[in-house]
Amino acid sequence: MAARSQTKGSASLPHLQRQGTAVQMIVDDKPFLMIAGELHNSSASSLEYLKPIWPRLAAMHINTVLTPIYWELLEPQKGRFDFTLVDGQIEQARQNNLRIVFLWFASWKNGMSSYTPTWVKADEDRFPRVQDKDGKGVEILSTFSDTNLDADTRAFVALMRHIKEVDSQHTVIMMQVENEVGVLGDSRDRGEGANKAFAGPVPKELMDYLQQHKDSLVPELAKLWATSHFKLSGTWEEVFGKGPATDEAFMAYNYARYLEHVAAAGRAEYNIPMYANVWLSSPNRKPGDWPSGCPEPQVMDIWLATAPDLDALAPDIYSADFTETASRYHRARNPLFIAETSAQTGEANVFYAFGQHGAMCFSPFAIDSLGGGRNGEEMTPPENLGLTRSYEIISQLSPLILENMGKNTMAGVSLAPDSPTQIIQLGNYKLEVSRPRPRQAAPPPMPAGGRGVAAPQTPPAALVGFQTASRSGALFISMGPDEYLVAGSGPVSVAFSPATPGPPIAGIAYVEEGNFVNGRWIPGRRLNGDENGQGKFVRIGGVGGSGNNGRIQRVTLYRYR
Repeated sequence: MAARSQTKGSASLPHLQRQGTAVQMIVDDKPFLMIAGELHNSSASSLEYLKPIWPRLAAMHINTVLTPIYWELLEPQKGRFDFTLVDGQIEQARQNNLRIVFLWFASWKNGMSSYTPTWVKADEDRFPRVQDKDGKGVEILSTFSDTNLDADTRAFVALMRHIKEVDSQHTVIMMQVENEVGVLGDSRDRGEGANKAFAGPVPKELMDYLQQHKDSLVPELAKLWATSHFKLSGTWEEVFGKGPATDEAFMAYNYARYLEHVAAAGRAEYNIPMYANVWLSSPNRKPGDWPSGCPEPQVMDIWLATAPDLDALAPDIYSADFTETASRYHRARNPLFIAETSAQTGEANVFYAFGQHGAMCFSPFAIDSLGGGRNGEEMTPPENLGLTRSYEIISQLSPLILENMGKNTMAGVSLAPDSPTQIIQLGNYKLEVSRPRPRQAAPPPMPAGGRGVAAPQTPPAALVGFQTASRSGALFISMGPDEYLVAGSGPVSVAFSPATPGPPIAGIAYVEEGNFVNGRWIPGRRLNGDENGQGKFVRIGGVGGSGNNGRIQRVTLYRYR
């Protein structure tokens, strides 16, 4: 989606700005990289519970916290609002120099309507539910009710008005509208209003958009539309055919329409960026197994057409195909915003998300319990967490990441143990990036006289970890004709070869290991010899302590014949 421009006089509000192929968050008139984490669903219902969490998150080098606001607690009685949790979270975040993205848990959370106020839940006549194929009501508010939409919108507008009044320091920089919306248990709502809309024409504004962007539609939607030979008008089944995929497209339009109404009303009150997150579909399942109508890749174009006040459709990526999913969501009209992911794989994937896609945000879920602490167990100190080490590197590099976003001067990888070698052209060189295999130890010498059996060798502990790390990630920045910054969570091996005319062999002049302190490069060890394969490669998380995770390497190359 295109970054929404600010109205006159609101330039200092948090907003989005395009840079090349990337979209950046601007906070207090400066680019801002959201190095983030999302709290557990219920953590933000108690300010006392949250108190010890904020300093721990700050110690993890997090700068942005994704945290819920619950409609049921914000408006416990119709028209009576309680902003205690809003004000408390803003104040606690400020005390720890953290920014906030509020998650609006209102009409839907994980597809269900469990966070609606009791006065909504208990009045089904006024606030109708989704009806399934058996005519049974589901605990999901229907999108085909103006009463539902108006009540949610009024509460969201009140929230945005209050944030505007109390947050002159711009602690709150973005809003998530609802959470993982969609129908569960069936492919679409089958209530009276839904059936009437389904039998009616596909809205003209949607058909106009699809026609305008026909050549760039996602393959699944283009294939669905092709069943009617790309009809430009008709009912949903006349345009897209019969089946669950058409039901999903129908629900996508109606959820997008609902969220657009809520978001537009909120932005009219306080114009900061907004997004919707995605419970991702999975192979060999069908709409309704995941929330049907959620902004999945196959219906993204319907959301892009219908909800322009949402700045991003943000995937919650927990599956092994992180790179494929991230690539599908990074589109010309949709910047990459990782709303939820696993912290365990996140320590590697964060380098790929920021380096390869210029992501606006990277946010592992359940960040407040990372390292233990639930059920009374002792928590791992934050400095000992893999994610903390990765976030510390990203924090140091954030000015350079922001400077290079969208300019084709930065790249990233994420590698599983069995990933093939990847070739990246960046600047004047090709980078051959792989998960290195440790060399087999040479057999020990035979006993005197050449007889006997050599004792089996136990691989060093460093090699064991080197082989079994679940995922590796790395980020590369081209700093000049023959210079790169390399960082990541290993093991990763990088070899260089020329990509421009001249001498055909690339050698490593030297590798400096170091850190950025207040934006200034502070060199540590100079790695050479065994530490760079005699000038042949750079290693992240390598054997014997060379290129350790938690440090940045500055690589200078030369060429020869």
